[in-house]
Amino acid sequence: MSGSSVAGFAVAVTLLAMVPGPATALVVRRSILHGPRAAAPLIAGIEIGLYCWALAAAFGAAALVTASVTAFVLLKVVGAAVLVVLGIRAWRSARDLPGLDDGADGRAGATPGGWRAVGTGAVTNLANPKAATFAFAFYPQFVPAGTDVVRTTLLLALGQVVIDACWYLAVALLVGQARAFFARGRIRAWMERATGTVLIGLGIRVAAAQHR
Repeated sequence: MSGSSVAGFAVAVTLLAMVPGPATALVVRRSILHGPRAAAPLIAGIEIGLYCWALAAAFGAAALVTASVTAFVLLKVVGAAVLVVLGIRAWRSARDLPGLDDGADGRAGATPGGWRAVGTGAVTNLANPKAATFAFAFYPQFVPAGTDVVRTTLLLALGQVVIDACWYLAVALLVGQARAFFARGRIRAWMERATGTVLIGLGIRVAAAQHR
């Protein structure tokens, strides 16, 4: 790849990482509740999901979701269900807070298991049909003619994973600085409801997505 192609790819994936979506909402929520370090397993899961779709694109499996209406519908139903469930959990968390007076410390107790966070991040990406369609349409644009498609796609995906992870880690660190404020009872309850509403809304959006 030429230097200009690499630069163009880096700029594109950086801008894509900055577009708010389900992953951003989850990273923000976990960083506020449990601190930036606790967001690391979630981010790892998100990037695992991203790389899995890159693998699928490299070997042509993502074409199935793009071409098959049945596969697309099945995946979007699963993806919508995952996001709605995560949204409902956030609303329940707000309801179950022990105290909502402004002076109360609403910090979560024990941090949820890291492997569970990895799984949540991976499923959030893997159950998104738009991620499959995107991977199949995006990477080929940056694969030069006459090169090894699989190898080049996987190298591009690795670069995207690094950029994507750096962005989410930056978000986690930035949000973590305001953790003391968001830990206050009423603020945390509001944050949980807002995050839950965003996730449910994104789930509905995924469910309404049309096959192209």
